Amino acid sequence: MSKFKALLILLLTTNVMALTLKVGVLTPEGTNWAKNLKKMAKAIKKETNGEVKVKFYFGGSQGDEPDVLRKIRVGQLHGGVFTAKTLGDINGDVRVVEIPFNFFHDRKKALKTLDDLTPFLNKKINESNFVNLGFFDIGMVYFVSKTKISSIDSLKGVKIWSWEGDPLVETILGEMKLVSVQLPLPDVLSSLSTGIIEAAYAPPLAILSMQWNTKVKYLIDFPLTMSVGAFLVNDKVFNKISPANQKKVLAISKKYIDLVKATNEKDNQDALDLMKASGVEFVKFSDADIKRGYEVREATIKKLKGKLFSEEAYNRLEKSLKAQKK
Repeated sequence: MSKFKALLILLLTTNVMALTLKVGVLTPEGTNWAKNLKKMAKAIKKETNGEVKVKFYFGGSQGDEPDVLRKIRVGQLHGGVFTAKTLGDINGDVRVVEIPFNFFHDRKKALKTLDDLTPFLNKKINESNFVNLGFFDIGMVYFVSKTKISSIDSLKGVKIWSWEGDPLVETILGEMKLVSVQLPLPDVLSSLSTGIIEAAYAPPLAILSMQWNTKVKYLIDFPLTMSVGAFLVNDKVFNKISPANQKKVLAISKKYIDLVKATNEKDNQDALDLMKASGVEFVKFSDADIKRGYEVREATIKKLKGKLFSEEAYNRLEKSLKAQKK
């Protein structure tokens, strides 16, 4: 009987320790990001001796990001790879990194700022019942349009897609006098085709992977912001993993997310080159538009500080930006 009890305890303990993390991802199969996530899952399974597994649902098969977040909250999924809009739904302080015209073309500055803010933002994410397995940059965000736009002010009246319920983008577009048309991300391509919208915004690799480049003629070579993402897991589920395996999961996640960050710049530049080669015209803005960009930035901060993001988060952003000027 004692041997039977010991075997039963062993089986029950093994069952409790074994866990499959179900994770929703918009990233399509075949991208470098998806390939690295698959390698990450394989490494986690190996290093934890099968006690922790990760199953990724690629290509939006679990729905748009708000759908994934809702499914996490009701227990149907355990995690998601999210862009900053959804991260902001979890904790708005993340959005300070995406305040417009913080960085223009300067990716190095953007990444340093994100690194500086990461400990603070991770704490905020933890307070919102998630564990962050790693931040990454998705790329600089560009406007693409069916009609030629020669300046910020000439954007006035253009019908542009915006993600449903994104207060930061709504404020930015409002300051630029664009006509915001809220749509789920999967509807953007068809809406560009039918004329429901005339423009959209995203990093180059996303524009290419979602085939928006086939429906637009112009790219505004004047980055709006850096798009940020993160791999989040529900903390209650993560805490079911043993402390030793938690450390392994965090270390392996960092390794593969760092690989993604290392290849993102090249992937986005390749996407820009492909768009240019396919006939998309790149439009440069003038120095006057840089000044206008700063005006949009200040107006956005004034409207959203203390509402979408805290004053502390904003102050930390400014501290990082000022330190990099020295």
